[in-house]
Amino acid sequence: MTAIIQLENVSYRYPIGEEWVLKDVSLEIKKGSFVSIVGNNGSGKTTLCNILRGFIPHFHKGELEGAITLEGQDLSGFQLGQLGEKVGFVFQNPFIQISGVKDNVFGEIAYGLENLGVPVEEIYERVEEVLTLVNIQHLRDKNPFELSGGQRQRVALASIIVMEPDILVIDEPSSQLDPIGTEQVFEIIRLMKEKGKTIILVEHKMDLVAEYSDELIVLDQGKVLMQGPTRDVLADPLFRKANIQYPHVTEIALELQEMGVDLNFVPIRDSEITTCFKHNRGDV
Repeated sequence: MTAIIQLENVSYRYPIGEEWVLKDVSLEIKKGSFVSIVGNNGSGKTTLCNILRGFIPHFHKGELEGAITLEGQDLSGFQLGQLGEKVGFVFQNPFIQISGVKDNVFGEIAYGLENLGVPVEEIYERVEEVLTLVNIQHLRDKNPFELSGGQRQRVALASIIVMEPDILVIDEPSSQLDPIGTEQVFEIIRLMKEKGKTIILVEHKMDLVAEYSDELIVLDQGKVLMQGPTRDVLADPLFRKANIQYPHVTEIALELQEMGVDLNFVPIRDSEITTCFKHNRGDV
């Protein structure tokens, strides 16, 4: 896969900040991949997301160093409107993503397309398709402000998906959801990955990260500590130094290894627990 986003030696600090929030960050994100960004509070995850969606330097000013390219072009050469068509952003809090100018879900999802001047017939077709994809047809006539948190998050996702961006940047979508709502949202994200979208996810629930991600980017105090395939990163002893929680099955497996239990591999998903153990034919 070719790189769709590249950062080379990127550092950033906010206008009123003395400290660099990101420090000499270099990374690349491949087209069509599912990449999760993990790190503790204050590691720079949100700032990195703001760079990836162009809010830095177009909206947030401050001091930005290094090179950022999108599809091989300097990110600073894009206007925010152009970036909005290429990079869709889903906020951590679905309550602030609802526009407030429409009184039903259908209109809320159609709002972005209306702003782009998309023909009415095409708007109807695209919104109907997304309502079905996200499985919220039954909410089409509901007021967005009368929905639950999980329902609003699905509407927020639908309002971005309908714009058909190539890249989705999603900031902790499960932070305010119950397990059922979380499962529904991640099923939508999985469908987007299957459609060839590039997914950039910030998420603290490591079981979900391990289940879905192709690659991990580990941030630590504004620096990229690690980047690579999810299994390789989680199995690397360096990951422990970041003091980030492992997926539960991985944590248990590593503890067993320390106790002398031989494993075929370090599992990162619950479904792997039955195949990771070595069995001796002499065992009963």
